[in-house]
Amino acid sequence: MATDFKSIPIIDIAPLLAKCDDPKMAQDPGVYEVVKQLDQACREAGFFYAKGHGIPESMVKEVRNVTRKFFDLPYEEKLKIKLTPAAGYRGYQRIGENITKGVPDMHEAIDCYKELKQGMYGALGEPMEGCNQWPHNPSNFKELMEEYISLCTELSRKIMWGIALALGGSPDEFEGERGGDAFWVMRLIGYPGASTANGKCEPENDIGCGAHTDYGLLTLVNQDENITALQVRNQSGEWISAPPIPGTFVCNIGDMLKILSNGLYDSTLHRVINTSPTYRVCVAYFYEPNYDAAVEPMEVCVQRSGGTRKFEKAVYGEHLVSKVQTNFVM
Repeated sequence: MATDFKSIPIIDIAPLLAKCDDPKMAQDPGVYEVVKQLDQACREAGFFYAKGHGIPESMVKEVRNVTRKFFDLPYEEKLKIKLTPAAGYRGYQRIGENITKGVPDMHEAIDCYKELKQGMYGALGEPMEGCNQWPHNPSNFKELMEEYISLCTELSRKIMWGIALALGGSPDEFEGERGGDAFWVMRLIGYPGASTANGKCEPENDIGCGAHTDYGLLTLVNQDENITALQVRNQSGEWISAPPIPGTFVCNIGDMLKILSNGLYDSTLHRVINTSPTYRVCVAYFYEPNYDAAVEPMEVCVQRSGGTRKFEKAVYGEHLVSKVQTNFVM
């Protein structure tokens, strides 16, 4: 459960990543220190900054730059990859088409998902079947994003090994039937600069993305430097800013990890309000369980939280589809 945190902790995860191939990683003092910090951050805030993550800063910036170039294109050009149900909910959505709790969000986006082959998961997978709609302009878009997704997937997997240890399990708790074939989601998002009325910003009317929790296990947020727009809610209801820190990802845990941890870790409400006059780009990568995973509290977490299962079983694919089908205005 989130506490009354006033800031979001920064964790150097390099010692964890360095030992991920070591069968005795759990005994390593450097890993132990990272695990302890992960546990505290996940219990108290549900958010943390990850530094020492190993993905080149040049690539992290290029992903944002290429995304911005796409959003700078004429509207007619962007519509060539328009998001539709027939496309498996992949593609471009204009400002106001994404809905959070019934209210249009003031952002435009490209939505991408791990590609599902036809019939792969039967009726469960059908709504999400399809290929990602990558823009042809900029020309390096598809190649860059697929490489970035591959790196984010590997990084998230390793952070989840640390979180598994933090919960008192073995490093591979989230492998196999839970996450050995992890699904992923990526949203490339553009938030217009704040509108001005009588020379004053009216930010509350321009919520870039309304208060929500994420669906899956772990999110990596790659946000523009010099614009603070992401806000995280603490237990008292205060909104705590998550300003960009160069060389880090903002990480947060999602609904599926809340269930798996039996509530030891909570998925924290967050929102985006861009009060800057400058257009803001953010690329959010979501690491998820297996698409067909039946997610339920892990036994080790049940024992550590009083012995009672606090959550029913949830099938990840059903959870995702229920959210996706109510999130858009077509």
